[in-house]
Amino acid sequence: MSTTSTAPSTAPERHTLGIPDLCLVVLIGSTGSGKSTFAARHFKPTETVSSDFCRGLVSDDPNDQSASTDAFDLLHYIVGKRLAAGRLTVVDATNVQSEARKQLIALAREHHVLPVAIVLDIPEEVCAQRNASRPDRAALPRRVIQRHQRELRRSLRHLAREGFRKVHHLRGVAQAEAAELVRERRFNDLRHLTGPFDIIGDIHGCRSELETLLDRLGYTLTWDGSGRPVDAAHPEGRTAVFVGDLVDRGPDSPGVLRLVMGMVAAGHALCVPGNHENKLGRYLGGRKVQHTHGLAETIEQLEREEPEFRERVRSFIDGLVSHYVLDGGGLVVCHAGLPEKYHGRTSGRVRSHALYGDTTGETDEFGLPVRYPWAEEYRGRAAVVYGHTPIPRAGWLNNTICLDTGAVFGGRLTALRWPERELVDVPAEQVWYEPVRPLAADAPGGADGRPLDLADVSGRRVVETRHMGRLAVREENAAAALEVMSRFALDPRQVLYLPPTMAPVATAGEEGYLEHPREAFAAYREEGVRQVICQEKHMGSRAVVLVCRDQEVARERFHTPEGVAGAVHTRTGRPFLDDPALTGRLLDRVRGCVDAAGLWEELETDWLLLDGELMPWSLKATGLLRSQYAAVGAAARTVFPAALDALESASARGVDVAELLGRQRERAADARAFTEAYGRYCWPVGGEGEGDGAGAGDGGLEGIRLAPFQILAAEGRSLAALPHDRQLALIDRMIAAQGPQGRLLTPTRRLVVDTEDETSVAEGIRWWLDLTAEGGEGMVVKPLAGLVRKADGRLVQPGVKCRGREYLRIIYGPEYTRPENLARLRVRHLGHKRSLALREYALGLEALDRLAAGEPLWRVHEAVFAVLALESEPVDPRL
Repeated sequence: MSTTSTAPSTAPERHTLGIPDLCLVVLIGSTGSGKSTFAARHFKPTETVSSDFCRGLVSDDPNDQSASTDAFDLLHYIVGKRLAAGRLTVVDATNVQSEARKQLIALAREHHVLPVAIVLDIPEEVCAQRNASRPDRAALPRRVIQRHQRELRRSLRHLAREGFRKVHHLRGVAQAEAAELVRERRFNDLRHLTGPFDIIGDIHGCRSELETLLDRLGYTLTWDGSGRPVDAAHPEGRTAVFVGDLVDRGPDSPGVLRLVMGMVAAGHALCVPGNHENKLGRYLGGRKVQHTHGLAETIEQLEREEPEFRERVRSFIDGLVSHYVLDGGGLVVCHAGLPEKYHGRTSGRVRSHALYGDTTGETDEFGLPVRYPWAEEYRGRAAVVYGHTPIPRAGWLNNTICLDTGAVFGGRLTALRWPERELVDVPAEQVWYEPVRPLAADAPGGADGRPLDLADVSGRRVVETRHMGRLAVREENAAAALEVMSRFALDPRQVLYLPPTMAPVATAGEEGYLEHPREAFAAYREEGVRQVICQEKHMGSRAVVLVCRDQEVARERFHTPEGVAGAVHTRTGRPFLDDPALTGRLLDRVRGCVDAAGLWEELETDWLLLDGELMPWSLKATGLLRSQYAAVGAAARTVFPAALDALESASARGVDVAELLGRQRERAADARAFTEAYGRYCWPVGGEGEGDGAGAGDGGLEGIRLAPFQILAAEGRSLAALPHDRQLALIDRMIAAQGPQGRLLTPTRRLVVDTEDETSVAEGIRWWLDLTAEGGEGMVVKPLAGLVRKADGRLVQPGVKCRGREYLRIIYGPEYTRPENLARLRVRHLGHKRSLALREYALGLEALDRLAAGEPLWRVHEAVFAVLALESEPVDPRL
């Protein structure tokens, strides 16, 4: 507690009052003491919660004392909400009664902030004069002020005992007016330190291993005259951060302390306490503690040191802060882990959790407490790095990572490089201490814990994206997506991206066409996009391919099934192929192409995420073909021959049926064209018939074609914004690297068009006409540069599809080209489809950005799930 208690003086002196930058400030003083004026002078209007204001809100009269109960209920509610949000809050009320203060102190403790009291001890006569000058207080009885003064006097000596961590007592008007408030940074708030950092796990007296690890991390050690390490500095200015448990169990706890204390004193390191330091500190402070869990060995080692060193250790431990918030709030370091609600907060509960963690109240078969799996539920933005619970290997779970890899038990001493998120470790020189429990248990939550929760996706969602701001997902859409994900989709750890829907080109003005490239080129020209790339639209189904360098990478990184080095899924996250073995063989072929093209090394990755088309269309749409398209063709083949024969016979007999016969012949021709159109998308695969360019014995891949057209992501990088010509150049190398097994990978034909050059535009139109005349589906027109924005900063459509005249016959029906039908179909409402395409595109980019940044699965999946949810919005499926 700090107290300001200078005697009254005629010449006012400046009084500096220090308050934490996050705390609950309780103003205490009788009515008329100037609390509201003091609050207005030193705090923002939004920081102050006034009892008078709350009284006015509930009764329309700030002086209606009968409304005080409701007013204070409201005041406490507002204070609680502000403290929960991490906002400094000031309570402007008399607060002269201990019962009123008790509720406020309880609120501060509930939200783990420090309560601070500022007492305005103003003479009774001054208070009376001030009230008399206020029309709403002029009739206030003098006895009210006297009662407040008595209660204030009784309170003064007990404020610290009540729980106020600071008490500032301002005596008289002069001191109150001369006061200056200074907001002090909390000890745990080091957000201004941005690193880079090397965060080192539990050492437990393993000095030699610590020296080896620091050397591997690039630190230069300094030695004293006795050859003992006393400091270590990094030539690039990196800062070491120790997560605690420096001592106990190992061979040289004093040596570890000497080195770490030297680094901290020199500004080369930070350190938070572990539970073992806490216990050692209590011992050195004369407290009675049990000499268990390695403390006896540390005491014996310290007894060989000089008393001055032991005093330095005691002082060092006493000054350690429970946890640190670093790097702009993006990194939290503590010993035993810390839920987000405790980050940057100050209370005994926060310190206890930071030192010991939380337990379920149970014990395991070894008699040790069962840790509460807080990391499974963690959804905070800050990465939490901790130790305390020995595990065989460090790994991320929901943006948390435990670095205690049991060095003293014969495991490894591990460090995390931040912000690189790179792990560096060294093996223990021997087993220094036999563990009670084998190093097989995971940290809270475990590597195979619960990375996703129903609350991550259910209900109305708002997803914050880098490229389009806040995007909302309606509750009913989320429910529809949850049905698909939970029943049909792959493991979410393998569904890292879902392609956005694609808007069609604007309705064509050319006679006989519903879609035409001219509108696509004109639209991009209007949006300031000069160069576009026209890509062949393949006759298949959209597929996202996750391919890994080997099965170990796939299993460790993405938890894939045995024998499958990746995943292949549809645009709704469902497995593309029903047979896992066939999926594995397909991925093996793709992996071989990536390997032969040298892309693993060039892109510095062990996995790639590809976007493409898997063909034929019948591979995935057999049911649709049989129930919808083939049924129409079969009906036409059954009905039209007999009808035409009857009409031709009637015509031969002289009956005037020429108009009807001509119309039916046209309908029969349209039906044949319809059958031919969808027939181009069907061919036998996997030994059903002769393969197309793949030899027998191709492992069931006969006839299957994959046309990748974009590399979406690699380890640590989103490649979605890479220009499309560079994307396709990388993919061409994969295709060219195919071996003699056959051609699984198929190239994507393309043409670059200058939208401001009429000759180039005409060439693009001819290219599309030739492509569709050959039976092709059409093309996709995209900005060549990849990610493009308009002049006003809004995203440009990432691509529009321009489908061929005959392909659209499949979509709109055999007779859609008839003038009367085209006239009706030209009334297309594309606004919602285009909006949907842009929102899904932004969400897809967000998923890739989060994946590249190493964010936890729930954050990546939040954006992926939102894409699927938006797919359930009602829109014309023909678009």
